[in-house]
Amino acid sequence: MISGKTKLFALIGDPVEQSLSPAMHNAVFKALGLDCAYVALRVPKVMLADAMAGVRALGIAGLNVTHPHKVSIAGILDELDESASSVGAVNTVKNERGKLTGFNTDGAGAVRALEREVGKLAGRRAVLFGAGGAARAIAFSLVQAGVELTIANRTAVKAQVLAAEVERKFGTKVALVGIERRALGEAVKRADLLINATTIGMRPNVNQTLVTADMMHRGLVVNDIVYEPLQTKLLREAKRAGARTVNGLGMLVQQGALAFEVWTGKRAPIKVMEGAVKRELRRRGRL
Repeated sequence: MISGKTKLFALIGDPVEQSLSPAMHNAVFKALGLDCAYVALRVPKVMLADAMAGVRALGIAGLNVTHPHKVSIAGILDELDESASSVGAVNTVKNERGKLTGFNTDGAGAVRALEREVGKLAGRRAVLFGAGGAARAIAFSLVQAGVELTIANRTAVKAQVLAAEVERKFGTKVALVGIERRALGEAVKRADLLINATTIGMRPNVNQTLVTADMMHRGLVVNDIVYEPLQTKLLREAKRAGARTVNGLGMLVQQGALAFEVWTGKRAPIKVMEGAVKRELRRRGRL
C-alpha cells in the first residue's frame, strides 16, 4: 500500500507507454518487502529541466532515463558517476537529499546479457548500430570487454565523434561504416556480433531493419536491445539466415538490476525481474 512514507522511483522519457520497467521494479520491491513504488512518466524534451526540478521538489528517490534524454540530462545533474561521465550519457539517477547523481548501467547490462548467452566477448568482432545514449554506453563497454568494434549510424558525424572518444579512452581503433546496403553487408559478413542500439524496429515501426537475412551468416549472433516488439524485424531476419538471436529482455533486466543496486545498495533478484517482465509480456499478448 502506498503511503506518505513510500519512496517513489520513476522512468522518464518520451515515449514510455511501452516500458516494462514499472512491472519489473515493482515486482522486486514487493518480493523484498520494500516500501517503494515505480511509475513511468512521459517527459518531452523541452520539459526535461523542469522535470528535474520536480524530482528534487517531490523527493523522487531515483530515476531510469530513456530516449531521448540520456545525453542531454547529463548537463542538468549535480554530479556524474564515472560510469556516466566516461560515456557522456545517463540512464540512472540517484537522489540523495536533493543532490542528483547520474550513472550509466546500459553498457555493463548489455555486456552481462550477451555474456550470459554466448560466453566471453573478448576477441570477437562486433558491428554496433547507433551513436545515441544507449549505443555510447554499449560501445565503451564492448571495447572494454575486448571486442573489436565497428560503428554504423545514420548520422556519420555522431559515429565519428563516438569512435574518437572510445579510441582516446582505450587506445584501440574503432572502425566506421555507412548504412548503405553494400558497405554494411560487407561489415556484417566479417562480424561475430551484430547489435542494434537504436529505436529502429521499435513499435509502431515494426517492419524497419537496416540488415536483412541475405546480409547475415550462420556464425553471427544478433542482439536487438529493442524489446517492444520482442521479436523485431532484425531478429526475424536473423533467424531466416540461421544466425543466433538475443532479444532485448536480457539487457533490460541486467541494466535494471544494476540500477536497483545503485538506488538501494541491495543485491537485485534477477530471477524475480525476469519473471516479472515475462508475465507482463504475456499479459500484453506479446509472449
